[in-house]
Amino acid sequence: VIGGRYTKFQGSFGEPKLIAQLHIEFADGSTMDIGSDRSWHAAPGPITFSCIYGGEDYDARLEQPGWDRPGFDDSAWQAATVTDGPGGRLVAQSAPPIRVMQIFKPKRVTEPNPGIFVYDLGQNFSGWPRLTVRGQAGAIARMTPGELLDGDGKVTQHGSGGPAYFQYTLKGRGDEVWQPRFTYYGFRYVQVEGAAPPADPPHPEQPLIFDLEGHFVHNSAETVGQFSCSNPLFNRIHEIILAAIRSNMQSVFTDCPHREKLGWLEETHLMGPSILYNHDVQSLCRKIIRDMSEAQTEEGLVPDIAPEYTVFSGAFRDAPAWGSAYVILPWYLYEWYGDQEILQTHYGGIKRYVDYLTSRAEDHIVSHGLGDWCDIGPAPYGPSQLTPIALTGTAIYYQDLTTLARIAALLRMEDDAEHYTTLARDVRRAFNERFFDPETSQYATGSQTSNAMPLLLGLVEPANAAAVLENLVQDVRAHNNHLTAGDVGHRYLVQALAEGGRSDVVFDMTAQTDPPSYGFQVEHGATTLTETWDPRLGFSQNHFMMGHVEEWFYRSLAGIDRDPRGAGFDRFLIRPQLVGDLTWVKASYLSIRGRISVEWRIDGSDLDLKVTIPPNTTATVYVPARDIDKVTESGRPAVESEGVRFLRMEAGSAVFEVGSGNYAFQSQQLREAY
Repeated sequence: VIGGRYTKFQGSFGEPKLIAQLHIEFADGSTMDIGSDRSWHAAPGPITFSCIYGGEDYDARLEQPGWDRPGFDDSAWQAATVTDGPGGRLVAQSAPPIRVMQIFKPKRVTEPNPGIFVYDLGQNFSGWPRLTVRGQAGAIARMTPGELLDGDGKVTQHGSGGPAYFQYTLKGRGDEVWQPRFTYYGFRYVQVEGAAPPADPPHPEQPLIFDLEGHFVHNSAETVGQFSCSNPLFNRIHEIILAAIRSNMQSVFTDCPHREKLGWLEETHLMGPSILYNHDVQSLCRKIIRDMSEAQTEEGLVPDIAPEYTVFSGAFRDAPAWGSAYVILPWYLYEWYGDQEILQTHYGGIKRYVDYLTSRAEDHIVSHGLGDWCDIGPAPYGPSQLTPIALTGTAIYYQDLTTLARIAALLRMEDDAEHYTTLARDVRRAFNERFFDPETSQYATGSQTSNAMPLLLGLVEPANAAAVLENLVQDVRAHNNHLTAGDVGHRYLVQALAEGGRSDVVFDMTAQTDPPSYGFQVEHGATTLTETWDPRLGFSQNHFMMGHVEEWFYRSLAGIDRDPRGAGFDRFLIRPQLVGDLTWVKASYLSIRGRISVEWRIDGSDLDLKVTIPPNTTATVYVPARDIDKVTESGRPAVESEGVRFLRMEAGSAVFEVGSGNYAFQSQQLREAY
């Protein structure tokens, strides 16, 4: 763009335009509405450059004090030009606003070269710097944001897109405070040129910086989840994943807050539960689902990004694991919020997308797309290396079919429900004929993704499930408890192991500190989840696409899970999994029906489990136990406790149905049984 600054793609909605309506309420109770029309005036402002990718420039000498107050003389302004709108349909904003949600102060300031100052804010995040400066009129302070430093200690934008910077021209009147308004970036460091912090002796003829803050800017969706445990590494992993989620939670879920800022759709469903446990994103997701609907083509294709600000080609436009967000994400909103209206509204579009995949299938096999993007193989980062694209494409297609069949049944579309159930059955049969080897009990190449996806999605015949799960476990063990699955397969890997009763394997994977692992990122100073497992490669330091272990923290370690018999957490499960050397876990989730909380602690050989069940809900609580006689609640035998009904012993747990209230279970002599 202008000045040679960075942009991901070339395109524009045209010159700045405005449509406005002011509703004024006077002290006497009367009101007035003022709408924008040809009587309005306009003039150039002090923002001289702004680009969502390249940064923003502001010349404070061009400010016109009082322009936004009554009595201002606008005789020198020009009449506004009446023009058409930018296109599309004007609707009210439905998602929560983007706000400054946190402020970071510098941890240290360095001067790698004379006159160049680098502020370390201690945390990578999305947002902008806020500068307080004093100096002569016309002096220019340039702030270059970045996630990393080069070998000389200066900011580098190698993996985040550049040149991008924020530039402020002083007006020369006392302390001046400025921050950008129409752009943002992902960064930890700010390199300042043209101004200096106070020093002794002072820097000659340079404006003085009295303050520089980092403003963490993201969607203001309410925080609804809390998680912590006895393992400091797990807590740190939780923190970097959450920081990456928030950095990319804008008006869309972006891949990164700098280089692309595009709404790649696979993240919305693969990372969906991880997001939903932490934030109330119902209204934001409804908006994103509308974006998908508006981006859908006449043929039914849902592109990989929405809104489709730029049109990619090939698999970067048409990948089943990306477009299928239009099927899976609305179902999540029903499961988590009881939102049936979103299913009714988009039912036709969902059907069109599934039918589009059907039209692309050959003998029920879907073979196009990106596959298990960014899996870990011999070649560099990119398209799937270890797992056939047809396996991931067909598995996702099967997931779409079974999900659509459930939606149709819920909406009483009986013919559709029967049609898609039958088609899913045909796809399942074709999938197994194509990919399953009965001699080895492996799917396709035997990669982690090849076995994990069919396990989690119910594609494996029950008689073969144990052997396929064991193959999956052995592959992880053979890689020294490391993953090879990519962006698509990783969630299926974690959840297939957890649902198969092998959270011990997930624990061992998560506890690693050599690559590829979360711990390696933490050990190398990452404060947000990075694009690749090795942050030293210099790619983006703020991608949330591989943060799927976050779901495991809540769903498996704390045990807070949906009950498939309910919706909107009117019924739910508490089924904590005691693994590794964990001695306690504490978590809560503020559902639409109230706060659900779980805290368990190992005390010697005993387990203490405290749970809170919201009003008008029912929970099925699994208390790890040797037998029912060893379980108490609030000091009395659990079978005698009010509000608690013993159901059965199952897989090393006493299972209870519990009504609303606070409960304190204790399982005695548990460690002797483990």
